[in-house]
Amino acid sequence: MLESGRYILGEEVAGFEHEFGAYIGQRHGIGVASGTDALVLGLKALDLPPDSYVATVSHTAVATVAAIELAGLKPLLLDIERDTMTLDPKALARALEKPPGKISAVIPVHLYGQAADLGAILPLAAKHGLKLIEDCAQCHGASLGGKRLGSFGDLSCFSFYPTKNLGAFGDGGAVLAGDPGLAARLTALREYGWHARYVSERPGMNSRLDELQAAVLRVKLADLDASNARRASIADRYDRGLKDTGLVLPARRKAATHVFHQYVVRTAKRTASRPVIVKLSPNVTSIAQMAYVAQEAGADAISLVNTFVAMAIDAETRRPRIATVAARAPGASRPQGTPRRLPLAGLERSAPPPLAR
Repeated sequence: MLESGRYILGEEVAGFEHEFGAYIGQRHGIGVASGTDALVLGLKALDLPPDSYVATVSHTAVATVAAIELAGLKPLLLDIERDTMTLDPKALARALEKPPGKISAVIPVHLYGQAADLGAILPLAAKHGLKLIEDCAQCHGASLGGKRLGSFGDLSCFSFYPTKNLGAFGDGGAVLAGDPGLAARLTALREYGWHARYVSERPGMNSRLDELQAAVLRVKLADLDASNARRASIADRYDRGLKDTGLVLPARRKAATHVFHQYVVRTAKRTASRPVIVKLSPNVTSIAQMAYVAQEAGADAISLVNTFVAMAIDAETRRPRIATVAARAPGASRPQGTPRRLPLAGLERSAPPPLAR
C-alpha cells in the first residue's frame, strides 16, 4: 500500500468494502471515517423528511443520538428489554400507535454484541413505512436466525474503533446497503457529494476510510470468526465463575449468536461486587454514563442507571494485534518475541469508555 502512493480510496478500501459486504451479506459497502459518520451519512442518504422523528433506544452510546441530530432529524427515545438491553418492540409499537409527530425511521442498536429483536421490529417498520437502519457498531459477526446482523435493514452502520470486535489501528466506519441507488448516494455523500471529481450534485462531506486502516481491517477480517469464538468461550467462563453471586448475567437471545463486544453484568452494589468480578477479569469498567430518558408517554422506564459493570473481553492485546497484521504483510515474518498466548481479558492499557464510537 505504501509503495503504491495511493493513500485515499484505493485498492485496499475497495477490497475491504467488497469483502466485508460479502461477509455480512450485503451487496454494497461504503467505507467512511467513523461509525458516527456512518450513521449520519446513512440517514442523509435515505432523504427522510426534515425534522421527522427517528425512533431508537434510550440506552445507547451518544453517537446514535448525535447522528440523528446531525442529520437534521429528531430522536424519539424508547425503552429497552430488561434482559437483552436492546430495543423493546412493544415500546416501538406504543410509540407508533400514538406518535408525537412523523416517525420516518427506526434504529435498533445491537448493543454489546447482542441482536435486537428484529423478528418483531421489522414487521412494525414495514407496516408503518419506516426505514430501518441497524446500528452495528458493537456486533461484528453476530447473527440472528442464521443471518448476520447488518443484512436485515435498509442500511447497516459499523464502527471500526480500535476496541471493536473488528477494530482498526485508528478510526473507521462503513455503511452497508443492498440497494445500488442508495449505495451510489452514500458514495457521493462521503466525498463532497461528487458524482464526478470536483462536481458536487448534492451537499456532502469528507468522510473516507483511509487505505492504511482498510489494509489492517482486511487482515483482521479473516480472523473475526475465530476471535468471536474466543470471546464466547471467555463469556462462558465468566458465566461459570459468576454463577450464584447475585449478579445479573448477560442473556442470550434465542436463535442468535452473541459476539460479546462487552460482557456486561448488572448489580445495584457495584463497589461491593467488584472484588468478585476482578478475580475473573482485572479489566473492569463501571459504566458511569447516564442513560437518556425514554420518551414514551405513560410507560414505566426500566431503571438501570448506575447498575452496569462492563467486563472487557478482548481476544488480543495490542502487541499481538500488531503482530498479526505485520506477519501477513507481503514478505513479512512473525516478529521475534511476539507473545503467542492470548490473554483471557483486557488490553495492555486501560480501555476507553465501553460505549465509545
